[in-house]
Amino acid sequence: MENFSLILAIVVVTALAFDFTNGFHDTANAMATTISTGALKPKVAVAMSAVLNLVGAFLSVEVANTISKGLVDETGIRPEVIFAALVGAILWNLLTWLVGLPSSSSHALMGGLIGATIASAGVGAVHGDALVTKVLIPAIAAPLVAGIAALLATRLTYTLGKKADGKAAAKGYRTGQIASAGLVSLAHGTNDAQKTMGIITLALVAGGAVAPDSDPPMWVILSAGLAIALGTYLGGWRIIRTMGKGLTDLQPQQGFAAQTSAATVILASSHLGFSLSTTHSVSGSVMGAGLGRKGGVVRWSTATRMFVAWGLTLPAAALVGALAEYVTGFGTWGTAVVAVFLVGSSAAIWKISRREVVDHTNVNATDEAPGVVTTAMAAVTPPPAGTPAEDLTATIPAPSSEPAPSQATV
Repeated sequence: MENFSLILAIVVVTALAFDFTNGFHDTANAMATTISTGALKPKVAVAMSAVLNLVGAFLSVEVANTISKGLVDETGIRPEVIFAALVGAILWNLLTWLVGLPSSSSHALMGGLIGATIASAGVGAVHGDALVTKVLIPAIAAPLVAGIAALLATRLTYTLGKKADGKAAAKGYRTGQIASAGLVSLAHGTNDAQKTMGIITLALVAGGAVAPDSDPPMWVILSAGLAIALGTYLGGWRIIRTMGKGLTDLQPQQGFAAQTSAATVILASSHLGFSLSTTHSVSGSVMGAGLGRKGGVVRWSTATRMFVAWGLTLPAAALVGALAEYVTGFGTWGTAVVAVFLVGSSAAIWKISRREVVDHTNVNATDEAPGVVTTAMAAVTPPPAGTPAEDLTATIPAPSSEPAPSQATV
């Protein structure tokens, strides 16, 4: 019993560690566009997002129930299986954070859980219908729906604002961005914090601490909300830079449209119990908003790397989760080896990240020179009516004194 209690405690702590990485990994979803357009200062933005993430964690348990009751057969799961799943999810989160790619923490968690479950109990322990209808289909639909909605909203916004005073309109849209960013943060807490609640509840069921089909206990809801809020406050500055400056250059009108569209999609999916990726939704809305402005462009080289990361998330996390479960199957010493590997790998990734520090002081900096096509389109396309005077020069890349790269970046 003592050994069982120890492994269950380890699983809960590891789950909260994953929730923490989820927080700083996904801060960009709510605040990248707000920071990039200057609507909020970086530290103020992440503090606001953290508070609303915590509030959102208390609004619903539908997604938590999808994880704890719907995805795998909870009667055949041991706490060690959940520990192995979390190892796969945490390592994928840290690796994608290191390279600044906004991948899905949700899919990393579910991939790790699926891989560890298959390694432990076989393919039959995974509920394929729930995987397809509540995970895979939303993964494809979310960025498309959010992107199209943001594109249309951006065009409508510019159309309605043609006769508006430029400076007054920009100020109004920056205020709207703050409100819509708060809505995305609330939606993120409602959706993503619940995934950790679900995984902890699944561990408690597996360990016999709560009855099967139970909703998450209150202490689980509170601890998951606090963990994701703390991670959010620290800020995933590398991914914020990619989302805010790497995909496209947004003006306040576009940022407002992107965040409002993403928040609507996320809140609707949370209500339906879909384990949606907030990263997919927000990334799709940012690209849609980028294309919605006349003369706006998307940096498809960055987007392609992001799409590749999305495709690799589930299988990569599943593979690591399965390997970790295989090692934990050797007993207590196997679990200890996996734990040491997780801590050592996490420390190594953090140390590598210190070679090039990205924080609130340089999050809006960009090292990527504009490509030939981007420069040409920005130079020949007239700005939309109502664009503030100070934003006109932002659409024309400044000439660079650096030598031209050997290959053009599109």
